[in-house]
Amino acid sequence: MAAQENCVSLTRAAKRRAALRNAEDQPPTEKRVALRELPNLPKVVVSKNPSLKSELQKPKGKAKTKVEKPLLPTSAKNDDVEGKVDVDAKSDDPQMCGPNVSDIYKYLHNMEVDPKRRPLPDYMEKVQKDIDANMRGILVNWLVEVAEEYKLVPDTLYLTISYIDRFLSLNVLNKQRLQLLGVSSMLIASKYEQISPRNVADFCSIRDITYTKDEVVKMEADVLKALKFELGNPTIKTFLRRFTRVAQEDYKASNLQLEFVIYYLAELSLLDYACVKFLPSLVAASVVFLALFIIRPKRHPWSSTLQQSTGYKPPDIKECVLLIHDLYLSRRGGSLQAVREKYKQHKFKCVTTMPSSPEIPVSYFEDT
Repeated sequence: MAAQENCVSLTRAAKRRAALRNAEDQPPTEKRVALRELPNLPKVVVSKNPSLKSELQKPKGKAKTKVEKPLLPTSAKNDDVEGKVDVDAKSDDPQMCGPNVSDIYKYLHNMEVDPKRRPLPDYMEKVQKDIDANMRGILVNWLVEVAEEYKLVPDTLYLTISYIDRFLSLNVLNKQRLQLLGVSSMLIASKYEQISPRNVADFCSIRDITYTKDEVVKMEADVLKALKFELGNPTIKTFLRRFTRVAQEDYKASNLQLEFVIYYLAELSLLDYACVKFLPSLVAASVVFLALFIIRPKRHPWSSTLQQSTGYKPPDIKECVLLIHDLYLSRRGGSLQAVREKYKQHKFKCVTTMPSSPEIPVSYFEDT
């Protein structure tokens, strides 16, 4: 019996040694490299088989060596004023769409002035009978809290407010149904913008909500019908993506404080019905102007590059800048605290607490 056990042990040991020898004879398995890491590698090994490697390196026919070109030309020019090179055209970031940036923003501007995608600037006076600007502000303030609680992307909030204003421009609404309009509009915007949108049950479970699923779905259908399913209109956030980048050029690096001040001012503008009459691109340009003034009050906030990229001169945005400045100083909408509390957090660098001069020099609004 003992002899048999020794034979089995020797057989097993022999098998292990044979397996180890076979493993040593095999070429080492190459580690799989993530795509994002490839640019950082000095050389990507195709194969360690010498014959295959030499075969791949043999020139075939008269084929020329392919020269890799950058994704975006660094000296591309566009049709902007005086043929100047656009700041995004100089970028190597493919997401900035450098060569096409002028055409893209020209298209977005044409969309934002389309009457089908614009609310009436005076719909409270001409259309609504039971709703006023104060009620709208309270609704927007509440929706900011909902968006923060559900961690919705900013684009969802901006689209929600756009849908509300456009719907109220076309339909008389009872004040008891105003919150229902807000919930249904945010549901639509969530489906449009979010990767994983919230469902009807989520919005019906929000605190202070007393509406049923059927009521929310019915209002959702009414909003879609009123907007004729035109849901992709550009918002303030759409234009801020570019304007913020241009504003940061003076810093020679990304400046988070500036970015947060810009987004804080932009969300403050959503609260005030008086901002409805301004185009989203004009509001975006105004908040950039004001943010630069708040951070550097002794330096003129507008540059030729910003004027070229936004398409607005200082006199064009003066009214909107002064209005949003009043919001920032709580001269307007002081009772609406959701946006102020949101940007008081450390993750937004507490930009709510930044001081600002009570007056903007008149010279800053002169045509340059």
